[in-house]
Amino acid sequence: MALVDARGLVTGWSEGARRLTGYPAEEVTGRPAAELVAGDAAAARRELVTHGGAVVTVRYRDGRRQELALRLCPLLGGPGAPRGFVVSATPDPAERALGELAFQQASMSMSVFDTGQHYLRMNAWACQVMGQPEEEFRHRHFPDTVEDAEHSRGFLRHLEIVAETGRPVRYESWTRSPSGRRMHAWTSEMWPVRNHSGELIGTALAAFDSSEQYAARQRLALLNEAAGSIGTKLNVVQTARELAELVVPRLADFASVDLLDSVLQGEEPEPVPTDGEVMLRRAAHHSCTPGAPEAAIGLGAADDYPLFSPPARALTTGAPVLTRTGDKDLDAWFAEHGARSAKLRDAEEHDLSLMAVPLTARGTTLGVAVFVRLLTPEHPDAFDQDDVSLAQELASRAAVCVDNARRYTKERTTALALQRSLLPKTVAGQAAVEFASRYLPALSQAGVGGDWFDVIPLSGTRVALVVGDVVGHGIHASVTMGRLRTAVWALADVDLPPDELLTHLDDLVEHLAAGDGTTEIGATCLYAVYDPVARTCSIAAAGHPPPVLVRPDGPVEVIEVAAGPMLGVGGLPFEATELELPEGSVLAFYTDGLVEARDRDVDTGTAALCAALEGQVASLEIACDNVLRALLPDTPADDVALLLARTRALDADQVAVWDLPDDPALVATARKLATEQLVVWDLEDAVFVTELVVSELVTNAIRYGGAPIQLRLIRDRTLICEVSDASSTSPHLRRARTYDEGGRGLLLVAQLTDRWGSRPSGEGKTIWAEQSLPPNP
Repeated sequence: MALVDARGLVTGWSEGARRLTGYPAEEVTGRPAAELVAGDAAAARRELVTHGGAVVTVRYRDGRRQELALRLCPLLGGPGAPRGFVVSATPDPAERALGELAFQQASMSMSVFDTGQHYLRMNAWACQVMGQPEEEFRHRHFPDTVEDAEHSRGFLRHLEIVAETGRPVRYESWTRSPSGRRMHAWTSEMWPVRNHSGELIGTALAAFDSSEQYAARQRLALLNEAAGSIGTKLNVVQTARELAELVVPRLADFASVDLLDSVLQGEEPEPVPTDGEVMLRRAAHHSCTPGAPEAAIGLGAADDYPLFSPPARALTTGAPVLTRTGDKDLDAWFAEHGARSAKLRDAEEHDLSLMAVPLTARGTTLGVAVFVRLLTPEHPDAFDQDDVSLAQELASRAAVCVDNARRYTKERTTALALQRSLLPKTVAGQAAVEFASRYLPALSQAGVGGDWFDVIPLSGTRVALVVGDVVGHGIHASVTMGRLRTAVWALADVDLPPDELLTHLDDLVEHLAAGDGTTEIGATCLYAVYDPVARTCSIAAAGHPPPVLVRPDGPVEVIEVAAGPMLGVGGLPFEATELELPEGSVLAFYTDGLVEARDRDVDTGTAALCAALEGQVASLEIACDNVLRALLPDTPADDVALLLARTRALDADQVAVWDLPDDPALVATARKLATEQLVVWDLEDAVFVTELVVSELVTNAIRYGGAPIQLRLIRDRTLICEVSDASSTSPHLRRARTYDEGGRGLLLVAQLTDRWGSRPSGEGKTIWAEQSLPPNP
């Protein structure tokens, strides 16, 4: 606004005029107003005086030229002649109209409020969102114009924050869609409105519908949650249940997961038939309603799906199927299945929306997931393509987890079957010990390990007690365990002392590691030999926990065994520990999985084992169960092998021993002594064979071995004849030629007896032969 006197000089200049043109008041006051006009100033004056207003090109201070709409209002002094004029200027009306059009036609909701949150202006989109024309809202308080009090409270508070602080804010709000299932999201930008002096005079906002972005974030959140909640365990049924529980109620009202039988058994999926019906088994289902009344079949039950049904179509085509009631195939499937037809009749006043999504992993279809929505007036939204895409992502993730669980189940079953086939089933008759054993595979995801135990009958009624542990889990550990167990049997058959046996086993492990191309094979082993005649036990360990001894009178102690290195280390010796055991002593052999755990060290676990074995051990079977119950959790993290052995002793009347000089003339005496002892034992039927065996073995000892020579007969489940001499050279069978004077004796012994062999002793060797006892009448 400017004041111009009758002479055309500027006498007043407002702040708005300065901001518009750039001229301060001191530069303009007193100057002719015509100097501010670019062009014909006189013509502009006539236009203004004549019409009271005109569009005039004005020269700005920075040299620009701008058309302004000027209005002229005379200042009257006396009668007739004006004393001056008031000139008001605004930008070109076309520009003002453009701004108004932009406000009204904006593609988002825009509103202006005063500082008290009363409506001042609304554009067309805001009126459309609110459902009423602008006149219905102008000067009304915002909370009075909305029905959702909860939503309006947060919106109103953010308007107040802008008015109180004078700072812009962003506010995101959500409301339910008319269906009640989908969320309607709004993102609002609110900012203060100030006048030319900087005073806050109102609040403006622009809001746009961000429902699609919100839905996308919700889908991403669900997929992110699926990554942590589906496949938490390597269990097929658990994985199927996790998928069903995740999508209900966030995606569906009811969900079921049906799998091929072969998948549940851990086998490769069977080909889907191209005709007839597809048999699937219910692995999991979940519903918004407790008890899952929508389920037509129970968990674990099998059902035949015709090829036109949505689940079978999804399974055979590998593509999702989206349908709803009214589709002929869906209605025909429901009508054909009595239980499903009954479920449909229970909900006949409502429609159903159904998705069948195949569970496909690594190019193989494992089963199908079915998602169902009940379409009600409150929730009328059927599944759409966005829901299909989300379901496919979830099903794909679940399918990979199901396939991983299937593969793990198959591998674990195979490894467990292999390991159980390698563990001893029965042990040949022996008199040295009474034993009981337990083997528990790990129930964790680590898989089956390489723990094993053995009871190996040896010559002279002795017995070898073995327990070992291969480092690692899975089929490789089981196979390595089988190879080591076979090697122990072969070395035990040679009757090597425990320390020598472990030395040979250590060399074998090194060779196995080199042959397999692996850096190392870690294994521990404990080997003990018990002699019921001498009542002695010799024990050697290769990095294995020591055994626990329970004496007949009750005390429990840990046997101090020289701790040798693990098998495969090489270069270090093994030492044997000798001890005498009274009859009825109980030896406990075990692997580290029994005494060691994540929350318990070996010493604590060994002390707990000793406590569990305290007192009289009446039944070894019950003692095994008590030990496992006391020391193991419900889900042990490592394999456990436990072997309890109670020692026996042979009575003096079951053993006869004679020391013989190395005189060939005493062979007949040896035969006579043996015959007399068999008569005492009522074994006259065994005299003939025994005389031949004694004669041959004593003759060989005198001829090739030398003193000291000892003859021993043992009567147990078999009749054992042993001859010891001072030579360390072991005999071997050979076939004598026609004119050979010797070489037929051992062949004769081998043919007349059940088994024969030789073993090293401290001073030489012992040759032994076993023959079955005649039936006892």
